[in-house]
Amino acid sequence: MIPDDLVLVAHVSGAFGIAGWVRLKPYSAEASALTSAKTWWLDKPALHDVEVLQVRAQGEDVVAHLMGIEGRDAAENLRGATVHIRRAHFPPLGEEEFYWVDLIGHSVINLAGESLGEVVGLIDNGAHPILRVQPPPVGEKVAQELLIPFVDHFVSKVDQLNRQMTVDWDKDY
Repeated sequence: MIPDDLVLVAHVSGAFGIAGWVRLKPYSAEASALTSAKTWWLDKPALHDVEVLQVRAQGEDVVAHLMGIEGRDAAENLRGATVHIRRAHFPPLGEEEFYWVDLIGHSVINLAGESLGEVVGLIDNGAHPILRVQPPPVGEKVAQELLIPFVDHFVSKVDQLNRQMTVDWDKDY
């Protein structure tokens, strides 16, 4: 049975070595959820669970040996597979910490109370995360996405309960 709390966290970018290890590209700079989960769900050939035998960070990537994957060819066959883990397996967060996936769908308003749109994703530019905010359409025209740095200087408040953010950002930036 497929759990209903799966979160997409990475994809397999290819084989690592000759013993059946896979190389993964995490979708977050913080890969602790990926490295701590003992079971992953892969979507290749169809969504299924797989036991993680060993996993470790390797530079900006993660490498892992998975149950049933023996040899370089078997690992290479997983190239392109997406990796999901159960939300229940994410490490707990401290106060004022957020998983990116939890911010998607939050409404965004500025200090003047104007609606700027909804968070549709985040980007890691190396220095800090950037919120991708999709403004509501203006008539038939789709408004251009706003990119707002996710730093204290611009993000005044994140209200997880009401799924809303308040930012110091004007509509015309």
